[in-house]
Amino acid sequence: MDGLKDWNDVRQAWSRLDPVTTRSIAAEFIGTAALVFFAVGSVALAADFIGVLGIALAFGFTLLALAYALGPISGCHVNPAVTLGMLLQRRISVTTAIEYWIAQLLGGILGAAVLFALAKQVPGLKTEGAFGSNGYGDRSAVHLTTGGAFLAEVVLTFLLVFVVLSVTHRVAVVGFQGLAIGLALAVVHIVGVPLTGTSVNPARSLGPALFAGGAALSQLWLFIIAPLVGAVLAACAHLVTHPPHSRAIVADDLAVPEEIEGHVRGSGPEPGTESAAEREAREGRKRETGSS
Repeated sequence: MDGLKDWNDVRQAWSRLDPVTTRSIAAEFIGTAALVFFAVGSVALAADFIGVLGIALAFGFTLLALAYALGPISGCHVNPAVTLGMLLQRRISVTTAIEYWIAQLLGGILGAAVLFALAKQVPGLKTEGAFGSNGYGDRSAVHLTTGGAFLAEVVLTFLLVFVVLSVTHRVAVVGFQGLAIGLALAVVHIVGVPLTGTSVNPARSLGPALFAGGAALSQLWLFIIAPLVGAVLAACAHLVTHPPHSRAIVADDLAVPEEIEGHVRGSGPEPGTESAAEREAREGRKRETGSS
């Protein structure tokens, strides 16, 4: 009876939660766990078979699939750095950001735990100090220094978060936005895997490091701080290139009216078919240009 009472208490507490918040947090938890299991799994289990390009595609394709599956629900951040960028852009509240961060970190640990259990079933597979964790110095394929690793993670995260902020209007990922985000993650891994193993995601680094132990844990600080710095810089840059409430397309505004007219003359309407409104607008542009 006590067990049934406890279960009923859990159900009642769950029913009092906001359904939208519950779905979003669950999506971030599941998405981050899946990203770590499948993408980091490509490093821990199959790196010798698929190489750097295969690892990069595994990360990019996994995020691409998750973006379409979970993007409309939570935005599919699955990355504390992306969530920080969204917070700085005031697209989500501080409360939502904290909830996302907790879900992402716990999801990353769960994904790594399941992957670790699987890796232990592979005879001779080394997990201690490795296990798809990130590193620098003698744990880097090119023996990158601490400063170089920090700079690399900042720049790589900057690109990823900047693309996410630029292709999404608010939070949800819809349409072809997921494609750009998945490609960005694949590109940063092509560059970053030989350098640091590529983090650009504190949750992705935390889970594997906990199970790898040793130097992976002692170097974890860099792969938490550097991606967050990259996210801050990306949010600042995005405010310059995409100011709030600005037009989405502004490149045509830089063209001189006469250049536009000359460029489209061959493909525009035949002489004599121009409407009175179009003719008046064209004459107005000429007068404004002449007066300046």
